[in-house]
Amino acid sequence: MAGRASRGAAVTVAAQGLRVVVQAASVVVLARLLAPTDYGLIAEVLVIIGLGEIFRDFGLTNAAVQAKTLSTAERSNLFWLNSLIGVVLTGVAVAVAPAVAAFYGDPRLSALTAVLAVTFLLNGLGTQLRADLNRTLEFGRLSFAEIGGQVVGLAVGVAMALLGSGYWSLAGQQVGQAIVSLVLLAALGRFRPQRYRRDVPMRRFVGFGLDVVGAQLLGYAGKNTDTVVIGTLIGAGPLGVYNRAFQLLALPLTQINAPSTRVALPVLSSLQDDPVRYRRYLLAGQSVMMHLVLGVFSWSTALAAPLLLLLGPRWADSVPLFQILAVSGVFTTAGYSTYWVFMSKGLTRSLLLWQLSTRPIVIGAVVLGVLGGVTGVATAYSAVSVGMWLLGLIWIARVSDAPARRMFTNGLVATLGYAFPAAAAWVAAWGTGNAGLGSLLAGTAAWLGALALVLVAWPAFRRDALVVLQVVRTFKRSREERGSGAVLEVVA
Repeated sequence: MAGRASRGAAVTVAAQGLRVVVQAASVVVLARLLAPTDYGLIAEVLVIIGLGEIFRDFGLTNAAVQAKTLSTAERSNLFWLNSLIGVVLTGVAVAVAPAVAAFYGDPRLSALTAVLAVTFLLNGLGTQLRADLNRTLEFGRLSFAEIGGQVVGLAVGVAMALLGSGYWSLAGQQVGQAIVSLVLLAALGRFRPQRYRRDVPMRRFVGFGLDVVGAQLLGYAGKNTDTVVIGTLIGAGPLGVYNRAFQLLALPLTQINAPSTRVALPVLSSLQDDPVRYRRYLLAGQSVMMHLVLGVFSWSTALAAPLLLLLGPRWADSVPLFQILAVSGVFTTAGYSTYWVFMSKGLTRSLLLWQLSTRPIVIGAVVLGVLGGVTGVATAYSAVSVGMWLLGLIWIARVSDAPARRMFTNGLVATLGYAFPAAAAWVAAWGTGNAGLGSLLAGTAAWLGALALVLVAWPAFRRDALVVLQVVRTFKRSREERGSGAVLEVVA
Protein backbone atom coordinates (compact mmCIF):
# COMPACT_ATOMS: atom_id res chain seq x y z
CA MET A 1 0.00 0.00 0.00
CA ALA A 2 2.76 2.45 0.90
CA GLY A 3 4.61 1.90 -2.35
CA ARG A 4 1.45 2.16 -4.42
CA ALA A 5 0.46 5.31 -2.56
CA SER A 6 3.89 6.77 -3.26
CA ARG A 7 3.74 5.98 -6.96
CA GLY A 8 0.15 7.17 -7.18
CA ALA A 9 0.94 10.43 -5.48
CA ALA A 10 4.02 10.93 -7.65
CA VAL A 11 2.00 10.43 -10.81
CA THR A 12 -0.73 12.71 -9.50
CA VAL A 13 1.72 15.49 -8.68
CA ALA A 14 3.32 15.23 -12.13
CA ALA A 15 -0.08 15.23 -13.81
CA GLN A 16 -1.11 18.30 -11.88
CA GLY A 17 1.71 20.23 -13.45
CA LEU A 18 0.18 19.54 -16.85
CA ARG A 19 -3.30 20.37 -15.58
CA VAL A 20 -2.11 23.72 -14.26
CA VAL A 21 -0.67 24.58 -17.68
CA VAL A 22 -3.90 23.61 -19.46
CA GLN A 23 -6.12 25.38 -16.95
CA ALA A 24 -3.98 28.51 -16.97
CA ALA A 25 -4.01 28.54 -20.77
CA SER A 26 -7.78 28.17 -20.70
CA VAL A 27 -8.27 31.06 -18.29
CA VAL A 28 -5.80 33.42 -19.98
CA VAL A 29 -6.53 32.70 -23.65
CA LEU A 30 -10.31 32.60 -23.40
CA ALA A 31 -10.40 35.66 -21.14
CA ARG A 32 -8.70 37.62 -23.92
CA LEU A 33 -11.18 36.37 -26.51
CA LEU A 34 -14.45 36.59 -24.58
CA ALA A 35 -16.34 39.31 -22.73
CA PRO A 36 -17.24 39.28 -19.00
CA THR A 37 -20.90 38.75 -19.93
CA ASP A 38 -19.99 35.48 -21.69
CA TYR A 39 -18.46 34.20 -18.46
CA GLY A 40 -21.46 35.44 -16.51
CA LEU A 41 -23.92 33.54 -18.69
CA ILE A 42 -22.03 30.25 -18.50
CA ALA A 43 -21.57 30.68 -14.74
CA GLU A 44 -25.34 31.08 -14.28
CA VAL A 45 -26.02 27.81 -16.11
CA LEU A 46 -23.15 25.89 -14.52
CA VAL A 47 -24.68 26.52 -11.10
CA ILE A 48 -27.66 24.42 -12.25
CA ILE A 49 -25.45 21.84 -13.97
CA GLY A 50 -23.27 21.53 -10.89
CA LEU A 51 -26.33 20.91 -8.76
CA GLY A 52 -27.39 18.11 -11.07
CA GLU A 53 -23.87 16.65 -10.99
CA ILE A 54 -24.30 15.93 -7.29
CA PHE A 55 -27.35 13.77 -8.05
CA ARG A 56 -25.61 12.26 -11.07
CA ASP A 57 -22.80 10.95 -8.89
CA PHE A 58 -25.18 10.21 -6.00
CA GLY A 59 -22.22 9.65 -3.69
CA LEU A 60 -21.55 6.33 -5.44
CA THR A 61 -18.01 7.27 -6.46
CA ASN A 62 -16.99 7.72 -2.84
CA ALA A 63 -19.02 4.66 -1.87
CA ALA A 64 -17.03 2.53 -4.33
CA VAL A 65 -13.66 3.99 -3.27
CA GLN A 66 -14.35 3.80 0.48
CA ALA A 67 -15.75 0.24 0.46
CA LYS A 68 -13.47 -2.36 2.06
CA THR A 69 -14.67 -4.97 -0.44
CA LEU A 70 -16.22 -4.51 -3.89
CA SER A 71 -17.23 -7.37 -6.16
CA THR A 72 -17.47 -7.24 -9.95
CA ALA A 73 -21.25 -7.54 -9.74
CA GLU A 74 -21.42 -4.63 -7.30
CA ARG A 75 -19.25 -2.49 -9.54
CA SER A 76 -21.45 -3.34 -12.52
CA ASN A 77 -24.61 -2.44 -10.66
CA LEU A 78 -23.08 0.85 -9.60
CA PHE A 79 -22.20 1.56 -13.24
CA TRP A 80 -25.79 1.04 -14.40
CA LEU A 81 -27.19 3.10 -11.52
CA ASN A 82 -24.97 6.07 -12.35
CA SER A 83 -25.72 5.72 -16.07
CA LEU A 84 -29.47 5.65 -15.47
CA ILE A 85 -29.26 8.72 -13.24
CA GLY A 86 -27.31 10.49 -16.01
CA VAL A 87 -30.01 9.72 -18.59
CA VAL A 88 -32.79 10.94 -16.30
CA LEU A 89 -30.96 14.14 -15.41
CA THR A 90 -30.33 14.93 -19.07
CA GLY A 91 -34.05 14.74 -19.75
CA VAL A 92 -34.93 16.78 -16.67
CA ALA A 93 -32.40 19.51 -17.52
CA VAL A 94 -33.75 19.86 -21.06
CA ALA A 95 -37.30 20.08 -19.69
CA VAL A 96 -36.48 22.80 -17.13
CA ALA A 97 -34.24 24.84 -19.47
CA PRO A 98 -36.98 27.44 -20.13
CA ALA A 99 -37.50 27.79 -16.37
CA VAL A 100 -33.78 28.47 -15.88
CA ALA A 101 -33.96 31.24 -18.47
CA ALA A 102 -37.04 32.70 -16.78
CA PHE A 103 -35.37 32.59 -13.35
CA TYR A 104 -32.43 34.71 -14.52
CA GLY A 105 -34.52 36.76 -16.92
CA ASP A 106 -32.33 35.92 -19.95
CA PRO A 107 -33.79 33.82 -22.84
CA ARG A 108 -30.32 32.85 -24.06
CA LEU A 109 -29.96 30.50 -21.11
CA SER A 110 -32.67 28.12 -22.32
CA ALA A 111 -30.68 26.71 -25.26
CA LEU A 112 -27.44 26.90 -23.29
CA THR A 113 -28.88 24.77 -20.48
CA ALA A 114 -30.28 22.21 -22.93
CA VAL A 115 -26.92 21.78 -24.65
CA LEU A 116 -24.94 21.45 -21.43
CA ALA A 117 -27.45 18.86 -20.19
CA VAL A 118 -25.71 16.24 -22.34
CA THR A 119 -22.79 16.29 -19.89
CA PHE A 120 -25.00 14.46 -17.38
CA LEU A 121 -25.24 11.49 -19.73
CA LEU A 122 -21.54 11.51 -20.58
CA ASN A 123 -20.38 11.88 -17.00
CA GLY A 124 -22.90 9.31 -15.78
CA LEU A 125 -21.40 6.69 -18.08
CA GLY A 126 -17.90 7.56 -16.89
CA THR A 127 -18.56 7.73 -13.15
CA GLN A 128 -17.67 4.17 -12.21
CA LEU A 129 -14.97 3.91 -14.86
CA ARG A 130 -13.27 6.78 -13.06
CA ALA A 131 -14.02 5.33 -9.62
CA ASP A 132 -12.48 1.98 -10.55
CA LEU A 133 -9.21 3.58 -11.63
CA ASN A 134 -9.22 5.62 -8.44
CA ARG A 135 -9.90 2.64 -6.17
CA THR A 136 -7.12 0.58 -7.77
CA LEU A 137 -4.71 3.56 -7.57
CA GLU A 138 -4.29 3.67 -11.36
CA PHE A 139 -3.68 7.40 -11.23
CA GLY A 140 -1.55 7.51 -14.38
CA ARG A 141 -4.37 6.21 -16.57
CA LEU A 142 -6.94 8.35 -14.80
CA SER A 143 -4.85 11.50 -15.15
CA PHE A 144 -4.22 10.83 -18.84
CA ALA A 145 -7.95 10.50 -19.49
CA GLU A 146 -8.79 13.69 -17.64
CA ILE A 147 -5.95 15.78 -19.07
CA GLY A 148 -6.72 14.55 -22.56
CA GLY A 149 -10.29 15.74 -22.13
CA GLN A 150 -9.12 19.12 -20.85
CA VAL A 151 -6.74 19.64 -23.77
CA VAL A 152 -9.34 18.80 -26.40
CA GLY A 153 -11.99 20.83 -24.59
CA LEU A 154 -9.68 23.85 -24.53
CA ALA A 155 -8.93 23.44 -28.24
CA VAL A 156 -12.65 23.33 -29.03
CA GLY A 157 -13.35 26.38 -26.87
CA VAL A 158 -10.53 28.46 -28.39
CA ALA A 159 -11.49 27.49 -31.95
CA MET A 160 -15.11 28.46 -31.35
CA ALA A 161 -14.07 31.74 -29.69
CA LEU A 162 -11.88 32.64 -32.65
CA LEU A 163 -14.87 32.02 -34.91
CA GLY A 164 -16.91 34.48 -32.86
CA SER A 165 -19.12 31.99 -30.99
CA GLY A 166 -19.06 34.00 -27.77
CA TYR A 167 -20.47 32.18 -24.73
CA TRP A 168 -21.07 29.07 -26.85
CA SER A 169 -17.29 28.64 -26.86
CA LEU A 170 -17.38 27.87 -23.13
CA ALA A 171 -20.24 25.40 -23.65
CA GLY A 172 -18.28 23.70 -26.42
CA GLN A 173 -15.30 23.42 -24.11
CA GLN A 174 -17.40 21.65 -21.46
CA VAL A 175 -19.05 19.19 -23.87
CA GLY A 176 -15.82 18.45 -25.76
CA GLN A 177 -13.99 17.71 -22.53
CA ALA A 178 -16.73 15.34 -21.32
CA ILE A 179 -16.80 13.38 -24.60
CA VAL A 180 -13.04 12.86 -24.85
CA SER A 181 -12.65 12.00 -21.16
CA LEU A 182 -15.35 9.31 -21.44
CA VAL A 183 -13.71 7.76 -24.52
CA LEU A 184 -10.30 7.67 -22.83
CA LEU A 185 -11.69 6.26 -19.57
CA ALA A 186 -13.34 3.44 -21.48
CA ALA A 187 -10.19 2.75 -23.50
CA LEU A 188 -7.71 2.87 -20.62
CA GLY A 189 -9.75 1.24 -17.85
CA ARG A 190 -9.82 -2.51 -17.22
CA PHE A 191 -13.34 -2.55 -15.79
CA ARG A 192 -16.05 -3.79 -18.16
CA PRO A 193 -19.57 -3.69 -16.72
CA GLN A 194 -21.71 -6.79 -16.78
CA ARG A 195 -25.52 -6.88 -16.80
CA TYR A 196 -27.39 -5.52 -13.81
CA ARG A 197 -27.87 -8.16 -11.10
CA ARG A 198 -31.02 -7.79 -9.01
CA ASP A 199 -29.86 -10.47 -6.61
CA VAL A 200 -26.84 -8.37 -5.58
CA PRO A 201 -27.75 -6.12 -2.61
CA MET A 202 -26.87 -2.45 -3.09
CA ARG A 203 -28.35 -1.04 0.10
CA ARG A 204 -25.01 -0.26 1.73
CA PHE A 205 -23.87 1.79 -1.27
CA VAL A 206 -27.17 3.61 -1.67
CA GLY A 207 -27.32 4.36 2.06
CA PHE A 208 -23.77 5.72 1.97
CA GLY A 209 -24.61 7.74 -1.14
CA LEU A 210 -27.76 9.28 0.32
CA ASP A 211 -25.86 10.79 3.22
CA VAL A 212 -23.13 12.05 0.87
CA VAL A 213 -25.68 13.58 -1.52
CA GLY A 214 -27.41 15.39 1.32
CA ALA A 215 -24.13 16.78 2.63
CA GLN A 216 -22.91 17.74 -0.85
CA LEU A 217 -26.17 19.51 -1.69
CA LEU A 218 -25.88 21.64 1.41
CA GLY A 219 -22.21 22.30 0.76
CA TYR A 220 -22.95 23.19 -2.85
CA ALA A 221 -25.65 25.63 -1.81
CA GLY A 222 -23.20 27.38 0.48
CA LYS A 223 -20.46 27.53 -2.16
CA ASN A 224 -22.67 28.77 -5.00
CA THR A 225 -25.01 31.18 -3.29
CA ASP A 226 -22.63 33.97 -4.31
CA THR A 227 -23.03 33.15 -8.01
CA VAL A 228 -26.83 32.99 -7.82
CA VAL A 229 -27.11 36.19 -5.77
CA ILE A 230 -24.82 38.19 -8.05
CA GLY A 231 -26.39 36.80 -11.24
CA THR A 232 -29.97 37.53 -10.20
CA LEU A 233 -29.55 40.80 -8.27
CA ILE A 234 -26.55 42.49 -9.92
CA GLY A 235 -26.27 41.05 -13.43
CA ALA A 236 -24.27 38.82 -15.80
CA GLY A 237 -21.55 41.44 -16.40
CA PRO A 238 -20.49 41.85 -12.75
CA LEU A 239 -20.87 38.09 -12.33
CA GLY A 240 -18.41 37.60 -15.18
CA VAL A 241 -15.81 39.78 -13.41
CA TYR A 242 -16.41 37.92 -10.14
CA ASN A 243 -16.31 34.56 -11.93
CA ARG A 244 -12.92 35.26 -13.50
CA ALA A 245 -11.50 36.16 -10.09
CA PHE A 246 -12.98 32.95 -8.72
CA GLN A 247 -11.50 30.96 -11.60
CA LEU A 248 -8.04 32.18 -10.64
CA LEU A 249 -8.76 31.18 -7.05
CA ALA A 250 -10.02 27.76 -8.14
CA LEU A 251 -6.97 27.06 -10.29
CA PRO A 252 -4.61 26.03 -7.45
CA LEU A 253 -7.49 24.66 -5.36
CA THR A 254 -8.76 22.24 -8.00
CA GLN A 255 -5.28 21.31 -9.16
CA ILE A 256 -4.03 20.43 -5.65
CA ASN A 257 -6.99 19.82 -3.33
CA ALA A 258 -9.05 17.52 -5.53
CA PRO A 259 -6.15 15.28 -6.66
CA SER A 260 -4.77 15.09 -3.12
CA THR A 261 -8.18 13.87 -2.01
CA ARG A 262 -8.12 11.32 -4.81
CA VAL A 263 -4.91 9.87 -3.37
CA ALA A 264 -5.77 10.35 0.31
CA LEU A 265 -9.22 8.77 0.47
CA PRO A 266 -8.44 5.24 -0.74
CA VAL A 267 -5.29 5.10 1.40
CA LEU A 268 -6.89 6.57 4.54
CA SER A 269 -9.89 4.28 4.07
CA SER A 270 -7.57 1.28 4.07
CA LEU A 271 -6.00 2.50 7.33
CA GLN A 272 -9.24 2.91 9.29
CA ASP A 273 -8.22 0.16 11.70
CA ASP A 274 -4.64 1.40 12.18
CA PRO A 275 -4.98 4.69 14.10
CA VAL A 276 -1.24 5.38 14.39
CA ARG A 277 -0.56 5.17 10.66
CA TYR A 278 -3.87 6.89 9.89
CA ARG A 279 -2.88 9.90 12.01
CA ARG A 280 0.59 9.97 10.48
CA TYR A 281 -0.66 9.93 6.91
CA LEU A 282 -3.45 12.45 7.60
CA LEU A 283 -1.13 15.05 9.14
CA ALA A 284 1.53 14.60 6.46
CA GLY A 285 -1.07 14.94 3.73
CA GLN A 286 -2.47 18.07 5.34
CA SER A 287 0.99 19.64 5.63
CA VAL A 288 1.82 18.94 2.00
CA MET A 289 -1.47 20.37 0.76
CA MET A 290 -1.32 23.45 2.99
CA HIS A 291 2.22 24.39 1.96
CA LEU A 292 1.59 23.88 -1.74
CA VAL A 293 -1.65 25.89 -1.86
CA LEU A 294 -0.67 28.59 0.61
CA GLY A 295 2.63 29.08 -1.14
CA VAL A 296 0.76 29.80 -4.37
CA PHE A 297 -1.82 32.04 -2.69
CA SER A 298 0.76 33.93 -0.66
CA TRP A 299 2.70 34.87 -3.79
CA SER A 300 -0.22 35.45 -6.17
CA THR A 301 -2.34 37.46 -3.72
CA ALA A 302 0.47 39.87 -2.87
CA LEU A 303 1.36 40.34 -6.54
CA ALA A 304 -2.16 40.16 -7.97
CA ALA A 305 -2.02 43.63 -9.53
CA PRO A 306 1.15 43.24 -11.63
CA LEU A 307 0.42 39.57 -12.28
CA LEU A 308 -3.12 40.01 -13.58
CA LEU A 309 -2.43 43.21 -15.48
CA LEU A 310 0.19 41.31 -17.47
CA LEU A 311 -2.65 39.08 -18.63
CA GLY A 312 -4.55 41.98 -20.16
CA PRO A 313 -6.61 45.06 -19.20
CA ARG A 314 -9.81 43.03 -18.89
CA TRP A 315 -8.45 41.52 -15.69
CA ALA A 316 -8.08 44.80 -13.81
CA ASP A 317 -11.50 44.69 -12.11
CA SER A 318 -10.82 41.15 -10.89
CA VAL A 319 -7.70 42.07 -8.88
CA PRO A 320 -9.31 43.22 -5.59
CA LEU A 321 -11.89 40.43 -5.77
CA PHE A 322 -9.18 37.82 -6.16
CA GLN A 323 -7.25 39.20 -3.19
CA ILE A 324 -10.34 39.05 -0.98
CA LEU A 325 -11.39 35.59 -2.17
CA ALA A 326 -7.89 34.23 -1.57
CA VAL A 327 -8.72 34.24 2.16
CA SER A 328 -11.52 31.76 1.51
CA GLY A 329 -9.10 29.67 -0.55
CA VAL A 330 -6.65 29.46 2.34
CA PHE A 331 -9.21 28.26 4.87
CA THR A 332 -11.02 26.02 2.40
CA THR A 333 -7.69 24.27 1.93
CA ALA A 334 -7.14 24.08 5.68
CA GLY A 335 -10.52 22.41 6.06
CA TYR A 336 -10.10 19.83 3.32
CA SER A 337 -8.39 17.37 5.65
CA THR A 338 -11.54 17.52 7.79
CA TYR A 339 -13.48 16.22 4.80
CA TRP A 340 -10.93 13.41 4.45
CA VAL A 341 -11.75 12.31 8.00
CA PHE A 342 -15.50 12.29 7.40
CA MET A 343 -15.25 10.27 4.19
CA SER A 344 -12.42 7.85 5.01
CA LYS A 345 -14.02 6.84 8.31
CA GLY A 346 -17.46 6.46 6.78
CA LEU A 347 -18.91 9.29 8.90
CA THR A 348 -21.32 10.35 6.18
CA ARG A 349 -24.28 10.83 8.52
CA SER A 350 -22.18 13.11 10.71
CA LEU A 351 -21.05 14.99 7.60
CA LEU A 352 -24.69 15.51 6.66
CA LEU A 353 -25.50 16.85 10.12
CA TRP A 354 -22.46 19.13 9.94
CA GLN A 355 -23.65 20.59 6.66
CA LEU A 356 -27.20 21.00 7.98
CA SER A 357 -25.85 22.92 10.93
CA THR A 358 -23.43 25.22 9.12
CA ARG A 359 -24.60 25.85 5.54
CA PRO A 360 -27.41 28.21 6.58
CA ILE A 361 -24.74 30.39 8.20
CA VAL A 362 -22.76 30.55 4.96
CA ILE A 363 -25.82 31.29 2.83
CA GLY A 364 -27.05 33.98 5.21
CA ALA A 365 -23.65 35.69 5.28
CA VAL A 366 -23.41 35.79 1.48
CA VAL A 367 -26.96 37.09 1.06
CA LEU A 368 -26.23 39.90 3.52
CA GLY A 369 -22.95 40.58 1.71
CA VAL A 370 -24.78 41.55 -1.48
CA LEU A 371 -25.68 44.82 0.24
CA GLY A 372 -22.04 45.76 -0.40
CA GLY A 373 -22.15 44.74 -4.04
CA VAL A 374 -19.76 42.20 -5.58
CA THR A 375 -17.01 43.21 -3.14
CA GLY A 376 -19.38 42.69 -0.22
CA VAL A 377 -20.23 39.18 -1.42
CA ALA A 378 -16.55 38.28 -1.74
CA THR A 379 -15.79 39.67 1.72
CA ALA A 380 -18.66 37.80 3.35
CA TYR A 381 -17.71 34.54 1.63
CA SER A 382 -14.10 34.79 2.81
CA ALA A 383 -14.99 35.79 6.37
CA VAL A 384 -17.38 32.91 6.88
CA SER A 385 -14.79 30.44 5.50
CA VAL A 386 -12.57 31.13 8.51
CA GLY A 387 -15.37 30.27 10.92
CA MET A 388 -16.28 27.09 9.02
CA TRP A 389 -12.71 25.82 9.33
CA LEU A 390 -12.68 26.25 13.10
CA LEU A 391 -16.15 24.76 13.57
CA GLY A 392 -15.21 21.80 11.39
CA LEU A 393 -12.24 20.94 13.59
CA ILE A 394 -14.38 21.14 16.72
CA TRP A 395 -16.96 18.86 15.09
CA ILE A 396 -14.58 16.07 14.04
CA ALA A 397 -12.91 16.17 17.47
CA ARG A 398 -16.31 15.21 18.93
CA VAL A 399 -17.23 12.48 16.44
CA SER A 400 -13.87 10.82 15.72
CA ASP A 401 -10.39 10.16 17.06
CA ALA A 402 -8.82 12.42 14.42
CA PRO A 403 -5.99 14.67 15.70
CA ALA A 404 -8.04 17.87 15.46
CA ARG A 405 -5.74 19.89 17.72
CA ARG A 406 -2.67 19.04 15.62
CA MET A 407 -4.65 19.75 12.43
CA PHE A 408 -5.45 23.21 13.81
CA THR A 409 -1.78 23.81 14.62
CA ASN A 410 -0.71 22.72 11.13
CA GLY A 411 -3.16 25.13 9.54
CA LEU A 412 -2.27 28.05 11.80
CA VAL A 413 1.49 27.63 11.37
CA ALA A 414 1.22 27.49 7.57
CA THR A 415 -1.15 30.47 7.40
CA LEU A 416 0.96 32.72 9.60
CA GLY A 417 4.21 31.54 8.06
CA TYR A 418 3.17 32.51 4.53
CA ALA A 419 1.61 35.82 5.63
CA PHE A 420 5.07 37.37 6.17
CA PRO A 421 6.38 36.62 2.63
CA ALA A 422 3.09 37.94 1.23
CA ALA A 423 3.49 41.22 3.11
CA ALA A 424 7.10 41.57 1.98
CA ALA A 425 6.18 40.91 -1.65
CA TRP A 426 3.32 43.42 -1.58
CA VAL A 427 5.54 46.16 -0.15
CA ALA A 428 8.23 45.49 -2.77
CA ALA A 429 5.71 45.54 -5.63
CA TRP A 430 4.02 48.68 -4.31
CA GLY A 431 7.37 50.42 -4.04
CA THR A 432 8.07 49.80 -7.74
CA GLY A 433 4.68 50.98 -8.98
CA ASN A 434 2.67 47.77 -8.46
CA ALA A 435 2.39 47.19 -12.19
CA GLY A 436 4.42 45.55 -14.91
CA LEU A 437 7.15 42.96 -15.07
CA GLY A 438 9.54 44.97 -12.86
CA SER A 439 7.09 44.96 -9.94
CA LEU A 440 6.44 41.25 -10.43
CA LEU A 441 10.16 40.42 -10.32
CA ALA A 442 10.83 42.67 -7.32
CA GLY A 443 7.89 41.22 -5.43
CA THR A 444 8.95 37.66 -6.22
CA ALA A 445 12.49 38.31 -4.98
CA ALA A 446 11.13 39.81 -1.75
CA TRP A 447 8.76 36.88 -1.32
CA LEU A 448 11.56 34.33 -1.66
CA GLY A 449 13.81 36.22 0.73
CA ALA A 450 11.10 36.54 3.37
CA LEU A 451 10.20 32.86 3.02
CA ALA A 452 13.82 31.87 3.60
CA LEU A 453 13.87 34.04 6.71
CA VAL A 454 10.72 32.38 8.08
CA LEU A 455 12.20 28.93 7.44
CA VAL A 456 15.33 29.84 9.40
CA ALA A 457 13.62 31.65 12.28
CA TRP A 458 10.54 29.49 12.93
CA PRO A 459 11.23 25.82 13.86
CA ALA A 460 7.57 24.73 13.64
CA PHE A 461 7.18 26.12 10.12
CA ARG A 462 10.51 24.59 9.11
CA ARG A 463 9.44 21.20 10.51
CA ASP A 464 6.25 21.14 8.42
CA ALA A 465 8.11 22.34 5.33
CA LEU A 466 10.58 19.48 5.77
CA VAL A 467 7.65 17.05 5.73
CA VAL A 468 6.81 18.35 2.27
CA LEU A 469 10.41 17.91 1.18
CA GLN A 470 10.50 14.36 2.58
CA VAL A 471 7.36 13.42 0.72
CA VAL A 472 8.69 14.87 -2.54
CA ARG A 473 11.90 12.88 -2.11
CA THR A 474 9.89 9.75 -1.43
CA PHE A 475 7.88 10.31 -4.62
CA LYS A 476 11.10 10.59 -6.60
CA ARG A 477 12.62 7.48 -5.01
CA SER A 478 9.39 5.59 -5.58
CA ARG A 479 9.53 6.34 -9.28
CA GLU A 480 13.19 5.40 -9.51
CA GLU A 481 12.95 2.21 -7.47
CA ARG A 482 9.39 1.25 -8.44
CA GLY A 483 7.89 1.22 -5.01
CA SER A 484 10.73 0.76 -2.55
CA GLY A 485 9.95 4.18 -1.01
CA ALA A 486 7.15 4.37 1.51
CA VAL A 487 5.46 7.67 2.17
CA LEU A 488 3.66 6.37 5.23
CA GLU A 489 6.93 5.49 6.90
CA VAL A 490 9.11 8.40 5.79
CA VAL A 491 6.72 11.02 7.13
CA ALA A 492 6.44 9.33 10.54
